[in-house]
Amino acid sequence: MYQLLAVCPMGLESIVSKELKDLGYETRVENGRIYFEGDEKAIVETNLWLRTADRVKLVVGEFNAYSFDELFEKVKALPWELFIPENGAFPVQGRSLKSKLHSVPDVQSITKKAIVEKLKQAHHVKGWLDESGATYPIEVNILKDKVLLTIDTSGSGLNKRGYRLAQGEAPIKETLAASLVKLANWTGDTPLIDPFCGSGTIAIEACLIAQNIAPGFNRSFVSEEWDFIPDGLFAQLRAEADSKADYDKEITIYAYDIDPDMIDIAKRNADEVGVGDIIQFDVKDVNTLTIDYDGPIGLIGNPPYGERIGDRDEVEEMYRYLGTLLKQNPQLSLYIMTSHKAFEYLVNQKATKRRKLFNGYIETTFYQYWAKKK
Repeated sequence: MYQLLAVCPMGLESIVSKELKDLGYETRVENGRIYFEGDEKAIVETNLWLRTADRVKLVVGEFNAYSFDELFEKVKALPWELFIPENGAFPVQGRSLKSKLHSVPDVQSITKKAIVEKLKQAHHVKGWLDESGATYPIEVNILKDKVLLTIDTSGSGLNKRGYRLAQGEAPIKETLAASLVKLANWTGDTPLIDPFCGSGTIAIEACLIAQNIAPGFNRSFVSEEWDFIPDGLFAQLRAEADSKADYDKEITIYAYDIDPDMIDIAKRNADEVGVGDIIQFDVKDVNTLTIDYDGPIGLIGNPPYGERIGDRDEVEEMYRYLGTLLKQNPQLSLYIMTSHKAFEYLVNQKATKRRKLFNGYIETTFYQYWAKKK
């Protein structure tokens, strides 16, 4: 059994923790970190299935260090040989915050040197380690003198689903888009609208959720090349994931954008992942949007925030229109992420629930307006 760690932006810990619990793992939550235990299958399974986490890391060790000598000795004492073979490549990335060992280049080089010494000793190597084999990306993270050493099992971030052929100026990450859909508790049983679809990410992630398609199904992971991952395990779990997908589930999703070029990009991205025939794309201005549906319906969006002064009036008028849609459609549930502090005032209605989220480095609020129950 390994100590594993799913990392995510602040505010999404409970969503990632629930995903892990649904997969059968017990969790321990810290800021941006969700710890759990599992075997080699857990490494593969969580990489394939986690929609809202950024990465899955293998924890090699945790300890306090107050000097570089102490860092060297404690890193060297860890069982690196259990994970990294004689020819393994192990680049080291480092972070240090509010710690005595504040020089990140020194932290990285000392950590690398200590691992080299341990591997040479354990694998009985004289001279240099050639590092010509599979890659084991190592991160040394120091916060308030507490050192966390991990190996990244994902490689590229889990937001890299493999379907985004093109994108606009400020695309939402796939993992954050999936989080918005999860926070809205949308499962595909009611229609969904994204009137600010951009490159189509929210609509595509909603499709993957509704049809239970594993988000990592069409991509590769750095741990696929590792010696201690059993041969064929990734292929086996991909086949199992394929068998669990409900490709025939009927879903109604509308994805609109005012820019025809973005609609073309969104269509190409949706086609790439195989959901282009499900999402109904169209060029539409949200300010003229009408909802001709008699029943529960959801609207999830990441609209412009109005942070550029020239855009503010136009954006605020659009937010007022969203409030009008809410009044006109009692069975509409509205879910909007924005950094605009006056959103509720402009909509003229207090949100049922709010959650602070980070869209990249921008602090936003996810405003949730739940439809009135009949």
